[in-house]
Order: sequence, then C-alpha cells, then structure tokens
Amino acid sequence: MKITGTYSGELPAVAPAAKGAPVDTPATSQARAGESGPLQSAVLQPALDALRQLPEIDHAKVAALRDALARGEIAFDAAKLAGLIARHHGGRG
Repeated sequence: MKITGTYSGELPAVAPAAKGAPVDTPATSQARAGESGPLQSAVLQPALDALRQLPEIDHAKVAALRDALARGEIAFDAAKLAGLIARHHGGRG
C-alpha cells in the first residue's frame, strides 16, 4: 500500500513528552481550568470521560516486555494476536 501526502504547509514543532508524563492537550488544559469550549461539547464529553477512566500506562512494564520479546524470552504469536484484535473489534474469528 502506498501512502502519499497532500499537505504542503509547514507542521508545527512538537517537543516529545517525557516517558510517563501526561499528554497536555487543549481538552485536558480546559478541563483542568474548568473552562468550557468546543472540545467540552456534549458530543465529545462521553469520550473524554471514558479516556480519563483508562489506566495509566506503566512504561517500565512496556519496556521490560519489549526487551523480553527482543531477547526471545517471550513467544510472539501473530496469528493469535490477529484473532484477539478481530474478536475485540467485532470481526469473525
């Protein structure tokens, strides 16, 4: 599959976030400040609430698993992963 870009403008510079640091977006800034705006609309509010309920990512565990996979200490079954993804997203499997 070939992906081609059509955007010819300049993208803003974005500094990478530190590992484990929360991502600050206009929605989270507004929510902390108690402001209302387009991102606090009734349409997006349920999604923001669901996002806030998700557990934080344990970056140390992710790194440990990634390293164990690279060393071959953990078996990776691509077919099983594909089946789990398909089942989770309503596919047949």
